[in-house]
Amino acid sequence: MAIDDVSDLGTFVPAPVVIDHNHPLYLHPSDALGSLSVGIQLVGMENYTLWDRAMGVALLGRNKLGFIDGTITRDTFGPALEHQWDRCNAIVVSWLTKSVSKELLSEILFLSNAHLVWKELQGRFNKVNGSRLYSLHKKIFTLTQGTLSVSVYYSRLKDLWDEYDLMMPPPSCDCEKSKDFAVHLQYQRLLQFLMGLNEGYSQSRS
Repeated sequence: MAIDDVSDLGTFVPAPVVIDHNHPLYLHPSDALGSLSVGIQLVGMENYTLWDRAMGVALLGRNKLGFIDGTITRDTFGPALEHQWDRCNAIVVSWLTKSVSKELLSEILFLSNAHLVWKELQGRFNKVNGSRLYSLHKKIFTLTQGTLSVSVYYSRLKDLWDEYDLMMPPPSCDCEKSKDFAVHLQYQRLLQFLMGLNEGYSQSRS
């Protein structure tokens, strides 16, 4: 009998759990406390949508998204890995707390579970705010190139479009009406981009 399957007394010895780079409890040497930066600091409802998107993508890249969406809980992998889960959870909590403003820290500082921290922030700020939609709509239709390069001007306009689409998603079904709407929306946004270009591009517009 194999020594790694049974002990000398015939008692079954379970195979050790292998935590490789694909395992959600794997910690890379670079996964230190507060080491994750998404380039956006959450300050409130006005930038929650962008922060949520950036943080979600960053956590997905680190294979830690399950800690905030509640799919990876402390008992998911059994008692043997509870300590490793605690370590990963602490790392994710530190990433979240580092990415919010000091004014928001007091609301989440004593929440030890990453999922609870995420739900707290989501409950407070994940709301379709009419004033924010109005502000985005106004910025989209008043933004012009000015002293910006064409690429920077387009990037700023696209950031506004993306945030607006996150707050008010367009139809996404495969029906013809949805496809026609997508084509119409892209044409509208092409016109917005062209209208905001400087007069030096009048020949290109025409």
